[in-house]
Amino acid sequence: MERKTHAAKTSVVLLGPALGAVSGVSTHLNQLLSSALADEFSLHHFQVGREGRVESRMARAGRFLFSPLVFARYLSRTGPAIVHLNTSINKRAFWRDLAYLLVARAMRRRTVYQVHGGDLPEIFVGGSTISKALMRRVLGLPQAIVLLAQSEAIAYRAFVPAARVEVIPNAIDLLPSERVATRSPSNAPLRVVYVGRLIRAKGIFEILQAVREVQDRGVAVNVTIAGDGPDAAELMAAASQLGIDQHVSFVGPVFGEDKSRLWAEADVFAFPTYHPEGLPYALLESMAFGVVPITTAVGAIPDVMEDGLQGLLVPAKDPQALAACILRLDADRAEMERMGRSGQKRIREHYTLEIMARAFQALYETL
Repeated sequence: MERKTHAAKTSVVLLGPALGAVSGVSTHLNQLLSSALADEFSLHHFQVGREGRVESRMARAGRFLFSPLVFARYLSRTGPAIVHLNTSINKRAFWRDLAYLLVARAMRRRTVYQVHGGDLPEIFVGGSTISKALMRRVLGLPQAIVLLAQSEAIAYRAFVPAARVEVIPNAIDLLPSERVATRSPSNAPLRVVYVGRLIRAKGIFEILQAVREVQDRGVAVNVTIAGDGPDAAELMAAASQLGIDQHVSFVGPVFGEDKSRLWAEADVFAFPTYHPEGLPYALLESMAFGVVPITTAVGAIPDVMEDGLQGLLVPAKDPQALAACILRLDADRAEMERMGRSGQKRIREHYTLEIMARAFQALYETL
């Protein structure tokens, strides 16, 4: 009798924060682990960084010093063929994750270096010739650099021409949005939502200022802010000081069915960020549900939506422009419905888990 044999799956270790952390990178890792990519490769997670941890300052220092050694032991014990490092180009993440990259290369593992936002290389190194040479050397170590935005790819290819640079956007599971009934036009007050970390650079205080201006124009609007972060208390105080706290709900972090329900009941996603974004998952989710984003041209956002077609773009730190966009959509509900449908079509054609899984499968296979 002929015995059938099956080749073992290639093992890939994904480096990033805790899977349960409130983080875009954590969301990305969970998406990869739940996608069809896991059918083709043996995917594993190795936690790095402090997101999702509760630890003392001393414990954090110990982790920073010894975690690369723990990682080296992990590679030696489990033997993955590919190390997929998920990082951002900021001072804390870059230097922390450089240690893991060096360990992976020293142990002759094929490496994927995926950048989730942060500064572009030229900006990160400033005018220092030494820093520029070091950055070029670092970016030459991995077998592939994966970016989220076309604008990033142009900058990286110019900075380190010899590197292999790929653009693989974030993607989402469409099933939650497909369970929602088709939206029907309504003349009720607009339901504006924000979903994300509560940090100033996300434009959250500008949202409150815009709501105050909209209400000063005699237009009612209800706002739900979902998430948590270091500026949460200050944001709540600002809502009270502006006299709009009765129209603003703070619901904390939302997940699963609660998040789907929030999107299903929303009209507008306010996201006037000036943070160095990659490709925010909240943007993809909002568009999949037919919620119209009002956001800024940061990171990969202009790759996903075009101003006036799937949403509206505003300048950063400009609450008056944000208010004007809210008033525009409130006055023209037909335009808002059209943008919502166009956004849904855009996500279904370009930003699904199946598309992302195929892209990473092709990349892994070449390594």
